Amino acid sequence: MTTASATTLARARAGDQGAFSDLVNPYRRQLLVHCYRILGSVQDAEDVLQEVLLSAWRALGQFDGGSFRAWLYRIATNRCLNYLRDDARRPTRVSGRRTEPARTEEPWWLEPIPDALLDEAEPGPEARYESRESIALSFVAGLQRLPAQQRAALVLRDVLGFSASEAAEILGSTQASVNSALQRARTGFRPSRPAEHVPLPRSAEEAQVVARFVEAFETGDLDRLVAVLTADARLTMPPEPVEFRGATAVAEFLWSRGLVGQGVRFVPTRANNQPAFGYYLPDLTAPLWRAGGLLVVELSNDGISAITRFGDKGLLAQFGLPRTLPGFEIGVDHRLPGDRE
Repeated sequence: MTTASATTLARARAGDQGAFSDLVNPYRRQLLVHCYRILGSVQDAEDVLQEVLLSAWRALGQFDGGSFRAWLYRIATNRCLNYLRDDARRPTRVSGRRTEPARTEEPWWLEPIPDALLDEAEPGPEARYESRESIALSFVAGLQRLPAQQRAALVLRDVLGFSASEAAEILGSTQASVNSALQRARTGFRPSRPAEHVPLPRSAEEAQVVARFVEAFETGDLDRLVAVLTADARLTMPPEPVEFRGATAVAEFLWSRGLVGQGVRFVPTRANNQPAFGYYLPDLTAPLWRAGGLLVVELSNDGISAITRFGDKGLLAQFGLPRTLPGFEIGVDHRLPGDRE
């Protein structure tokens, strides 16, 4: 540690909470993202992060003066693993619809993370994934299908780029054990997104595809919606254990649920470094639109390859989005040309 950091550490060890905050604040969001990757839920990650910081404060006298970042990641990783071992803290899957033919193994607890909470450290030289790839919603969902120890090993080695020896120290294990877990994780890890060209976040190319998507939705043009979806597009709706595959199947389901046209309005935001939208439906009894939920989309080549719909309206507050939009005029037919009767 630098002299300044050593001085701050000494003050923190003497009970100075402000000095402790100075030590941990540079890593707070990194640790949140780390916990989120392993747990798949922002709420769970935030709860565990509070435990991590409290544990670090209490154990500060045990810090040996090495890498403070690695020491914090050790606490965070083990707190996440303890959380996953405690089944009582994660209830069983809620009951989903049984009328749809396609089932999914998508983790029902999966949540999007607002871009405002992201703060990625530069991965180490041994990382296999770029930061923007390893925070994508489908990537996080894929991690949830791995056993906990394998998940942690893959995140530490292939996402964060810790060396084998560093990962072993963080996990309190041997390098041989970590390497074995890592190999099994690499074999079993299947992110949903195919390895194809993806437009850069916030690029003009991304904006063009997203504009086509929104226009098709808001105008109720089913053909244009099918056209902007890739042929193998996928729709999932955590916590419901169903999915739809194929552009036509996805578009027709959204149409059948009244989410295409019918006066729907989108408010843009970003989640997992991907385009996202709060969507709002008209309330015919009051002059406003009411929130329907959140959509997160993934792009591949020149189309939308995946849509994840979250019906939990409480998520909108995490993205700074309102529950209602003003300005809806009662008594006026807000259906657009081509809307269903």
